[in-house]
Amino acid sequence: MKKLLLISSLCCLSLTVFGQTGILRGTIRDGKTHDAIIGATVQIMGLPTPMGISTDVNGQFELAKVPAGSHTIQISYVSYKTKSVPNVRIESGNATVLETDLSEDNQQLQEVVVKAGRTTNTEIAVVAEIKQIKAMAVGVSAQQIQKAQDRDAAAAIRRVPGVSIVDNRFVLIRGMGARYNSVLVNDLITPSTEVDTRSFSFDLVPSNIIDRMIVYKTGLAELPGDFGGGAIKIYTKRRPEQNFIDVGLTLGYRDNTTGQSVQSHNRGGLNALGLWSADQQLPTSFPTNSGTFNNLSSLQRAAYARLLPNNWGLQQTTVSPDIRFALNTGRRFDIGNVRLSNLTSINYAQTNQFANVDQRLYDNSAVANSTAQQYNDATYSRGTRLGVLHNWSARISPLFNLEWKTLFNQLGNTETIVRQGQNYASNNDVLAYSERFENRSILTSQLAGEHTINELTKVSWIGGFGYTGRWEPDWRRARYLRAIGTTDPFTITTPIDPTPTETGRFYSRLHEYVYSGVANYEHTFGNPTDREPNRIKAGVYYEQKNRDFSARFYGYNSVGENSLNARTQDIGSAFTFDNVNGSNGLTLRDATRDVDSYRGLNSYYSAYVSGDVYLGSRTNLTLGFRGEYNDQSLRSTIVGVDTRLVSNRIFSPLPSLNLTYKLTDRSNIRLAYSSTINRPEFREIAPFEYYDFSLLANVRGNTTLTTATIQNVDAKWEFYPSSGELISVTGFYKHFRNPIESLLLLNPNVLSYTFMNAQSAQNYGVEVEIRKGFTESASAFLKNLTLVGNLSLIRSRVNVGEVVKAPDLGGAIQEYRGLTDAERPLAGQSPYLINAGVYYAAPKSGWQGNILYNVFGQRIFAVGNVDVPTIYEMPRHVVDLNITKNITNRFELRLGIQDILNQPVRLAEDFNRDGVIGKDVTSQIANADQNRRQLRRGSYYTLSAIYTFGRRVIVP
Repeated sequence: MKKLLLISSLCCLSLTVFGQTGILRGTIRDGKTHDAIIGATVQIMGLPTPMGISTDVNGQFELAKVPAGSHTIQISYVSYKTKSVPNVRIESGNATVLETDLSEDNQQLQEVVVKAGRTTNTEIAVVAEIKQIKAMAVGVSAQQIQKAQDRDAAAAIRRVPGVSIVDNRFVLIRGMGARYNSVLVNDLITPSTEVDTRSFSFDLVPSNIIDRMIVYKTGLAELPGDFGGGAIKIYTKRRPEQNFIDVGLTLGYRDNTTGQSVQSHNRGGLNALGLWSADQQLPTSFPTNSGTFNNLSSLQRAAYARLLPNNWGLQQTTVSPDIRFALNTGRRFDIGNVRLSNLTSINYAQTNQFANVDQRLYDNSAVANSTAQQYNDATYSRGTRLGVLHNWSARISPLFNLEWKTLFNQLGNTETIVRQGQNYASNNDVLAYSERFENRSILTSQLAGEHTINELTKVSWIGGFGYTGRWEPDWRRARYLRAIGTTDPFTITTPIDPTPTETGRFYSRLHEYVYSGVANYEHTFGNPTDREPNRIKAGVYYEQKNRDFSARFYGYNSVGENSLNARTQDIGSAFTFDNVNGSNGLTLRDATRDVDSYRGLNSYYSAYVSGDVYLGSRTNLTLGFRGEYNDQSLRSTIVGVDTRLVSNRIFSPLPSLNLTYKLTDRSNIRLAYSSTINRPEFREIAPFEYYDFSLLANVRGNTTLTTATIQNVDAKWEFYPSSGELISVTGFYKHFRNPIESLLLLNPNVLSYTFMNAQSAQNYGVEVEIRKGFTESASAFLKNLTLVGNLSLIRSRVNVGEVVKAPDLGGAIQEYRGLTDAERPLAGQSPYLINAGVYYAAPKSGWQGNILYNVFGQRIFAVGNVDVPTIYEMPRHVVDLNITKNITNRFELRLGIQDILNQPVRLAEDFNRDGVIGKDVTSQIANADQNRRQLRRGSYYTLSAIYTFGRRVIVP
């Protein structure tokens, strides 16, 4: 009995001791640099059930419920010697702190440097990178893109604080227009993808090739100086972590589009690949000079017209579901001591969009909503994209890495608009057609090298080539009229002097070549094992951009007494060869002007130097200076003479300062100042006039535009509670001199846009970002939950100045006084932006899901004038839902619903000019505001299936 009681007592005592637990927390750092080691494994040895954890972005860890007693702690990380710390005592109810360093394993390190690379595409890695960047920056990882099921860079980047999207493709940072952004792909400046505006179309970059995106909101000497909102760096995937092949197929259904019967036109050829047949091009036999062509007889001009195909007829078609296909491969192999890696991604998409667009023009009398023109546009567009990413990486030695990266996109868009409505000013019913096809080819290719000279010095370089091609072959436009209230047949308009707003055919092509070279140098001073060694960076950047643009427009004229018969026939019959005869029907006239073609040359040179000055263990000051010289010229052949229309040579000194003060190991205060600029694009300075049929608007360049300068001041508090978590508050102020904005010109018939320099502007606001997890929660559900949200509140003010230089309707530069409001918000500036998301991921069950929300505040779409009120783009509340299920280790299904609320895209005129668009836009009271344009895109449903051959990898 005594033995039994003794054994029972010992068992109870052992159970009591085992039930007592404590906490082990600490930080793991590099033994040389004392930098935090992210992802190091900390294990408690000798326990019946193993306990372990990985360090977070700060190198910190915390293990709860560790049994009381003395333990041996083992710490390991790739390329470091495993370390054991014996006799670490854990006391019940108390926390034990372990601070230690790891030493490099030189033998293992050499092998790892040759054959592996650091992870950059996870949320933790991106948060760590942002924390180490001297400037204020935010980012999105491939891992987060995968969770959100974003299809392209445009959808992914709107998760970033202070970022909103226009037209599902253009990025606005801190509410500022797309022209104030600088975009770099793999550290090379990317030219504008648009002809008419300075914008990069983010929808061209499919999400599955993105490694990460970093948005810099303050200047650094190593960043290009041409930005005001932000500099956006898109990094494509570099090398695979393992060999893999995966394929993905996505089917998409859009409300009001898929399954609907619509009118479209055919371009022939390989239209499914974004190409077109040869007969769509203007025959080379056409005279290149409009005067020569127009001096021909009507019969001769009609003979040329009959060389153009009669493909005006529309076909009724049923819209099929959208389809997207992706094939991704990754390979790693060795040739001797060289590790080679290849990533190849092929993406194909065919998408459809139909919308009924309601739009109006007003006579702007003393009564609101006095409609001058009213239309409904049945708009259908079919888009195709073929994209290829092909990257090679070679680890030549531990000190030399070589990469070749190529990204190519082939895009086509077939758009058909059937317009019906009334022009009350001319007392006519209107029936109009637009049959447009746009083709774009965009190529970027670069060769990059990274050299480690020694542990103190690094050198990197990039050589790049870029090409952008854009064609609009045979854009056909026709306008029919008849008197309002009659049943007369519609009659095609054929004015003697054709204009782009009337019946005719438009052709344009653009070729742009970009050559780039970059070299960077980094050197560490003093002892590199210091906690915060002093560093200096320097570099040079060269870019030459050559653009060749040409456009031709031919309008139809009526000839002879019987031309009315041809002009009253339907769109498929009016332009037959019998009707285009030059005697009793139709003929052609060349309305092209000399300035409709131009050649642009831009040479850009820059150099920078920056240095880190560490003022103690907590304070870091980075000082930088960048000098940029830009030579921009534009030429056209005017009356046979090569004429320089624009010559801008500007040197811009751009200082920058970034100060970081570490309040604790988890929180910082940052202060920043930088001087940046904003240059006009070729299209903005070219006097060429482009007619946008869908907006009823002409767009014309302004040869007097000059470079804007911007002074930027920012302050930020940031706190990193734990791995992947973040709380930050940022305040900013910007002062502009000569900001570039769009401007409405006086035109009673259509809207005419141009570009202008205002005198000055101010922009200031605050941004708040929160990323919160619940890893310590007792609830299994909460442990798998992550909350992400950001809010931006912004105010801006523009001082236009007494005089505005802008072209008139004929293209001559005029000095306007009192043309527009003297003070107002900055064009494109939203007063608030909100992004929010709830993410759920349960790895064991294979389920993931999220619900995302986005909204922007009312912003100026086009600056008005004394006759036409300012046009605003109104807020849209956007809610997306995504669900993912891993069926097996190789098979995954994804369901997505985008834009669940399907709120209208709406442009409204500020009739009473109070800067606020009211809810009542239909009443006739004097202070009401006016709807300008409205449409609903439709909610979008997608179902994706992804299959991976071989080992499972994370595939965005």
